[in-house]
Amino acid sequence: MKNPDRPDRNDNAIPELERLVAERTQALEQALARAQALYEQAPCGYLSLDGELRLVNINQTLLNWLGYEREEVLSKLDLLALVDASCRTLLQTRMELLRHSGRSEPMEVEIRRKDGSQFHALFLSTAVFDEQGRFLHTNTNVMDISDRKAVELRVAAHNSFLQNITDRIPVRLAYYDKDLICRFANIAHASRYGKQPNEMVGTHLSQFVRPELLPEILPHVAEALSGKPHSFEAERVDKNGSLNYYEIHYIPDFRYGEVEGIFIELHDITERRRTEEFVLEANRDLEERVRERSAELFQSEQRYRLMVDALQDYCVYFVNEDGAVTDWTESAQRLHGHTRSQMLGKPYSQLLAAADAGEEAVDPAQALLSAKAHGQWESRGWQLRNDGSRFWAHTVLTALRNEADELQGLSCITRDMTAAKSLEDVMKDLNHELEKRVAERTHELVTANKHLDVFSHMVSHDLRAPLRHIASFVSLLQEQMGESSDGLALQYLNSIAKASKRMSIMIEGLLEYARLGRVAIESQPVPLAPLVGGVIAHLKQENPTRFIEWVVEEDLPIVRGDAMLLAEVFSNLLNNSVKYTRPREHARIEIGWKVDPVNGRTFYIRDNGVGFDLEKAHNLFVMFQRQHHSMDFEGTGTGLALSQRIIERHTGRIWAETASGEGCTFYFTLPFEGLEPELDSPTPELAI
Repeated sequence: MKNPDRPDRNDNAIPELERLVAERTQALEQALARAQALYEQAPCGYLSLDGELRLVNINQTLLNWLGYEREEVLSKLDLLALVDASCRTLLQTRMELLRHSGRSEPMEVEIRRKDGSQFHALFLSTAVFDEQGRFLHTNTNVMDISDRKAVELRVAAHNSFLQNITDRIPVRLAYYDKDLICRFANIAHASRYGKQPNEMVGTHLSQFVRPELLPEILPHVAEALSGKPHSFEAERVDKNGSLNYYEIHYIPDFRYGEVEGIFIELHDITERRRTEEFVLEANRDLEERVRERSAELFQSEQRYRLMVDALQDYCVYFVNEDGAVTDWTESAQRLHGHTRSQMLGKPYSQLLAAADAGEEAVDPAQALLSAKAHGQWESRGWQLRNDGSRFWAHTVLTALRNEADELQGLSCITRDMTAAKSLEDVMKDLNHELEKRVAERTHELVTANKHLDVFSHMVSHDLRAPLRHIASFVSLLQEQMGESSDGLALQYLNSIAKASKRMSIMIEGLLEYARLGRVAIESQPVPLAPLVGGVIAHLKQENPTRFIEWVVEEDLPIVRGDAMLLAEVFSNLLNNSVKYTRPREHARIEIGWKVDPVNGRTFYIRDNGVGFDLEKAHNLFVMFQRQHHSMDFEGTGTGLALSQRIIERHTGRIWAETASGEGCTFYFTLPFEGLEPELDSPTPELAI
């Protein structure tokens, strides 16, 4: 029987148990709060995905990165909506693998924030299954790797930059680690083995070097790996079978006092070796010749010294397309007196004596323009030395172009002609004496020319008089017959009238041809631009109904010659072009020129007319010879013969290039000798 005054032990245990449970519950809640805080504020993101890739849990860190609120994503967004489209297929594949195997490799993806911006992230995912092995959800650790990706991109760009630099050097460069595994190769080194640089990286040295060369190479490699740089020369057979010579350097790569690898450099010295062998052989031959001709050594030395002294009057230097000096040679310094530092970058025009050049003044800008347009330009004029003195110079500017016809600059060759100019007076006296002797020797020729003039007069009088009679009587007969019904007689009379007129023109041409052989050339400066413009204007007036496209170069030069005779040449040739382009609906005639270093200036007149067979035109410049029938194109066949005689009197030559139906181009040359200095002349305004 229980004692009523004794408390029951169970009654006391229950409050104590409740207190312990409450304390334990509070501790668990605090631990859970701390764990939740750690989860929410972790330095990396956490998320959980269900089987449909919907977000079922996400920590605050990742929400902050994304810019979303929790209620905007949980059970509302799937992961595919947050990643870049390029990553979605891979993400689905990895998550499917994770659901079945429980494991997946780390994956880099691009995540899109709420504001549309993106950042790079690394996904580390694990799968959670229930006791029956059914998939519940994934736990994914998300790390922001944007900084690492930026560094990787910079490193990749830097490596690409270094690869591009090394690929552009001719030296064959490679790096092998201490296990002789290739870690880098430029394209020159890789191409030696018929590979690309990336195909060599990761391969052993022995995979590319021929087995018979390994015994020769490995001792050098071992010496370099021991820390001693080593260089040597060797012969190597390239992939195309050619034998080349190389200077090879093995350079140790020290890191923290240890050799981690070696740099291998191969410099192609084939040309140098061949040059050395050539020079050696040449020296041997030279020594033999010196021994054989030792008696002539003194005279050879004297001739050499005289030649060197004569070359002192020349110099060469280089300018860019704007006329600034880019290379000032010792010969230029010797002739002009300016040092290299004084002239580099300075305009070459400051060498010209522009202040008192007079008629010989040179426009530097025009000179550069002409040289670049036509390949070469030359002049004679006064130039200055550093001490202020002048010298008479012959200057040639030549445009320097590469294989792609790109201008690389201009060379300027100058010759001191002061002594030659000072001898002009002496030469004038000598010429006067020579002219006197020539006059005495040509007295008989003058007499013969007088007889020829008498003969020409007789021909012009005796042949013209019967022709005039024929023409007069034909005219009288035509008037007498009037509207006669005898058509055949009228046709005969018309044919006689045309033939007599044609014969009269031929006699005039023959007399003109004979006269051109005796007439004196009145040499003077002739600006070709206004001369050609005048001829074209006259032809336009004579052919008002024709549409002709005239293409005339704007910088036609000034030449020395007889203005009237040169005008006749252009008139004959241009009249031919106008005549033989008559069948063309759109006629085109071009007039231009270029510099010929041998023959002087070459001028051309090109048309798109009917042309002719040049192989059958052996008598092209013979009097009265024509390439087309007079019924098709009028003419007497005197124009080209007269033009040839005029050009020959100017010591030039004339020729043609043509083909039947393909137009025709006539060329003629006028020499440089005796030309006036280049002057700016107005260009006639042509209605092209």
